[in-house]
Amino acid sequence: MSTAADSIVKDMSLAPGGHLKIDWVKAHMPVLNRIRERFEAEKPFAGLKVAISLHLEAKTAYLAKVIQAGGAEVTITGSNPLSTQDDVCAALVEDGICVFAKYNPSPEEYKSHLIKTLETRPDLIIDDGGDLVTILHSERRDLLAQVRGGAEETTTGILRLKALEKEGKLEFPMMAVNDAYCKYLFDNRYGTGQSVWDGINRTTNLVVAGKTVVVTGYGWCGKGVAMRAKGLGAKVIVTEIDAIKAVEAYMDGFEVMPMSEAAKHGDYFVTVTGNRDVIRKEHFEVMKDGAILSNAGHFDVEVNKVELEALSTAKRVVRKDIEEYTLAGGRKLYLLAEGRLVNLAAGDGHPAEIMDMTFALQAVGLEYINKNYQSIGKQVLNMPYELDEMVARYKLEALGISIDKLTAEQKDYLDSWVES
Repeated sequence: MSTAADSIVKDMSLAPGGHLKIDWVKAHMPVLNRIRERFEAEKPFAGLKVAISLHLEAKTAYLAKVIQAGGAEVTITGSNPLSTQDDVCAALVEDGICVFAKYNPSPEEYKSHLIKTLETRPDLIIDDGGDLVTILHSERRDLLAQVRGGAEETTTGILRLKALEKEGKLEFPMMAVNDAYCKYLFDNRYGTGQSVWDGINRTTNLVVAGKTVVVTGYGWCGKGVAMRAKGLGAKVIVTEIDAIKAVEAYMDGFEVMPMSEAAKHGDYFVTVTGNRDVIRKEHFEVMKDGAILSNAGHFDVEVNKVELEALSTAKRVVRKDIEEYTLAGGRKLYLLAEGRLVNLAAGDGHPAEIMDMTFALQAVGLEYINKNYQSIGKQVLNMPYELDEMVARYKLEALGISIDKLTAEQKDYLDSWVES
């Protein structure tokens, strides 16, 4: 059994700064605070072990503490090498949570932290991108037996889960938190939209107004990134493979074209597709001198770094989280945060008020899985609407906002097929 004393973190002396960060987000997460109060009273996870793999910063840390307040023995690791904050890790260890994570580990260390987290033999998991689930279903199937189920945070992870489910290989139920209304409408759109530009702006210290921004992918994250770019004064081009989303982007006032054409015009590029190689060799070859490349998808595969490096005659770090690639002829392209999630690898991630709703969904979704795992079966489960609506209601109450309710006559009218 692993305890906080078994943790692997960079520097425990950083803990005071981590506590301050966690206290700050706690003060801005009223929905999660309300759920914590209930968890402390009811202890829905008493006697259970919960393994978490998420971007390990202050808001995630507070979610871990809420799960802990529900009676769980919590072990946590990061879901991206560059999004882990070492001071937050140290603070969690002081709070009795086992942590296997540090900023910028080697690939081998990163993998070992995931495995150590699973070797605690969890009953429940919270995953982000599917790394825990993938390891459990491949090289460490010996750790499967005790897992009741879990919750998945992001689009990439749900794609992997559905592929497992389609092949009949998924071994336990997983809640698709990313597909909940209170996740994609707010976290993906407003959270990603703001935090991506927070990360880009603090990293580059360059103006956005008047520039051309190419947004690759017009899902909910892409919508948010494009909306915020427009608000900053940019001209926005959207690239898509989905005809319906392309029409939507056009109707929203953006130019739509293939990447082969958009690559010639962009000053900033932001990828948000969840797929690989959406910006690659033929695109680099026609980009303007000084173009800035960034990614907001889960894995660092959307901008093809191998092909970019192969085209380059020189490479250097010109500013924290900015790599300069010099191409033949002297053109320079700039890659932010090694092509990893720019909003977390080069920023603090989504605003606390946004993650308040998302992590509230994680907490109640995990509770639902634990109560119902035996009857759910081995499937990817959508968030029950009543939980989604409950989180929205808590959010409105925290904001001091009231809304209307149907009268008895209105309910009868909606429930009847006879006009009256």
